[in-house]
Amino acid sequence: MSLIGSQVVPFKAEAFKDGEFITVTDESLKGQWSIFCFYPADFTFVCPTELEDLQNNYDTLKELGVEVYSVSTDTHFTHKGWHDSSEKIGKIKYAMIGDPSQRITRGFDVLNEEDGLADRGTFIIDPDGVIQAVEINAGGIGRDADILVSKIKAAQYVRNNPGEVCPAKWQEGSETLKPSLDLVGKL
Repeated sequence: MSLIGSQVVPFKAEAFKDGEFITVTDESLKGQWSIFCFYPADFTFVCPTELEDLQNNYDTLKELGVEVYSVSTDTHFTHKGWHDSSEKIGKIKYAMIGDPSQRITRGFDVLNEEDGLADRGTFIIDPDGVIQAVEINAGGIGRDADILVSKIKAAQYVRNNPGEVCPAKWQEGSETLKPSLDLVGKL
């Protein structure tokens, strides 16, 4: 069952963010765009490269009104330990949510039940708390935050321009489409 168009399942969790522990809930997402980036585990190999890439794009995402949340089934204490010991993770300013109960990971349907870890899932959530985009990769395939920035821009454009859609490889400022009978069979 697709999660596209569904409301984020209610949750409450502890996170490590910018030197302190905070509480994050589904209500924290309301009124802003959000990215949830699930990853298998702290102190691993592909994960720090992805999370650093997200941090490298964090200012751009913030300018777009987007908050970033990384999530694994580790605890928020483990996130702090990783943050304090890794050069790549030490750069992170966004919230690192701990999900040792696996409730959030299950709610987004990215829990690998066999090993108890999150799959590599990315979710774009609109200001109403509705999931607008989902990407799930196999454990060995890292994600690219530049592509995520483009997807955010497209999602925001579509939300702000009802009746228009963004074609493949759409970039901000380029042409969009207005689905109609006139376009059927013409593309």
